[in-house]
Amino acid sequence: MRFRPCIDIHNGKVKQIVGGSLRDEGDSASTNFSSELGADHYARMYRKDGLKGGHIIMLNHAGSGYYEATRQQALSALAAYPGGMQIGGGITAENAAGYLESGASHVIVTSYVFRDGSFCRENMEKLVSEAGREHIVLDLSCRKRDGAYYIVTDRWQKFTEECLDFQTLTELSGYCDEFLIHGVDVEGRRAGMEEELVHMLGEWDGVPVTYAGGIGRTEDLERFRELSGGRLDFTIGSALDLFGGDIPYDMVRRYGSC
Repeated sequence: MRFRPCIDIHNGKVKQIVGGSLRDEGDSASTNFSSELGADHYARMYRKDGLKGGHIIMLNHAGSGYYEATRQQALSALAAYPGGMQIGGGITAENAAGYLESGASHVIVTSYVFRDGSFCRENMEKLVSEAGREHIVLDLSCRKRDGAYYIVTDRWQKFTEECLDFQTLTELSGYCDEFLIHGVDVEGRRAGMEEELVHMLGEWDGVPVTYAGGIGRTEDLERFRELSGGRLDFTIGSALDLFGGDIPYDMVRRYGSC
């Protein structure tokens, strides 16, 4: 059970948002925190503290007027911590190698490999060919519908028909080195994690999984350990004091390495 730090970038700034509020139209989101510091500042901090395997997420779509500013922030973070962080947001087979060459340890992908609501094996195989399985993280972030968790794409705005369960995890694990899974309905709300989801992921035995979403108090960390059996890594964003929250970064950094 390790702490995986994050750098989320929206409209050219490091931000923490409410996950379910993100909209491409108008580049809008409900914002919990917006930093005046660049993404490279946080990357240097994580490097100094020896925290590897965190993620940088670009939250603007490629057609956005803010996309290039967001992308430049992300590239500055990769340059500040080469080999130390993963990157996601608009990753395709065509651009994955460029991000790896720019310093990413892994590329994180969802929308490119889920098309029209279903898993696109052709695109997945293209990405593996270009980047290598060992450099791929599949983002299987999900929302609950009709009592089950479904993978969502396009910055968490579109439901797929793919249910997140043991069968899906096992089938997709052959294409990647890790999974990143946000509980989107609780992401950024600091009101508790998706306990059913955390328990299910902790029961699965496969490639490493990082969970994000809803951890809002220091007490939640021990609850997370209990639910996951200590088998999942975790990310905290809005609730960290780095991003305007109450949980001390220094405490989480140490807790996450135990």
